[in-house]
Amino acid sequence: MKRSDVGTLPFCPVSSQGEQMMAMGGVEFDSKVSFLDAEMSDIRHALLRRDPLSAAKEVLYHLDISLSSAMQSSGGATPGLEKSTVELVEEFIFHSPKDRNVQPKKMSCIQELQLLEIMCSYFQEQNKDALRQIMFSTLFSLQGNKGDESRMAMLGKLVSMAIAVCRVPILECAVTWLQRTHSAWCVRLAQVLMDDYCTLVPSAITTLQNISTASPRFCCQLITAVTALYDFSSDELTPPLALLELLVGWITDDPRLLLLTFINTPLSSSLPLGCLEITPLLGLLRWCVKSPLANHRSHKPTLNNGLEEGEKRTVHEELYSKLHLSVLQVFLMLQVCSQQRQL
Repeated sequence: MKRSDVGTLPFCPVSSQGEQMMAMGGVEFDSKVSFLDAEMSDIRHALLRRDPLSAAKEVLYHLDISLSSAMQSSGGATPGLEKSTVELVEEFIFHSPKDRNVQPKKMSCIQELQLLEIMCSYFQEQNKDALRQIMFSTLFSLQGNKGDESRMAMLGKLVSMAIAVCRVPILECAVTWLQRTHSAWCVRLAQVLMDDYCTLVPSAITTLQNISTASPRFCCQLITAVTALYDFSSDELTPPLALLELLVGWITDDPRLLLLTFINTPLSSSLPLGCLEITPLLGLLRWCVKSPLANHRSHKPTLNNGLEEGEKRTVHEELYSKLHLSVLQVFLMLQVCSQQRQL
């Protein structure tokens, strides 16, 4: 099968043998010639002649082949990628060109949405969990360079889309990302999601309600990140009422939700420096202690929804009272879990 016009074909996981053929700007690939065997400079120049979406699809396609082949060669161990392949990802997916003199081709909003849909389909349809996790990590692990801003922007949009269309495999990959990434970046991802589902379209928060059953592990990590985001230092960093109602509902329905990361983390594993806390318990406890600050800071006589200030304070107090009780109950459960794990 020749893929001379990849722009007309959907991107999908390849077979373990990578038996695919394509022609790309005069450089032909088949089952006997891997992506890494060709001259990267020729590949790069061929990609530069393509439109941004088509070039990004090609890089994703070959990244999948390269990782699949590397996993087979390494016997299932986490494979490494050559620097040249990483540079292609940086340049053609995250638009951080290797050559500063080259003006990167930016995708239009429609092309970016199409790329996100392609990524959604790939992670949903990839039936090998290990390859899916490594692919996600390769794309979105922060590298400490100028491409990280673009990487974070695309990650936020991808996870937001995954929530909207309930793509559980992507949410499960995001769980691992949240566990291994510095908390400052996790808070940025949480901010994007809260903007999308609480601020820009407040009614959209109902979309989050089913996440606790679709992906409880992601739900637990999201709560941890959200508690790190909202520290009550300002009105903007005070939990919105709709979010507070949602979290209290989640925890009331299933208190063990707060312990999922703790329960599923091996005793021998060491957490990276600066990562999120292993449970959201301390963050939620801080919320309960600091909640009076939100009431004192509120000075508007009437809310947009018609509730008077006194009624608003009463609603907040009741929610934080429920939250405080639930957190104390989970602390008792934590004691039992710790004894079972001989901690």
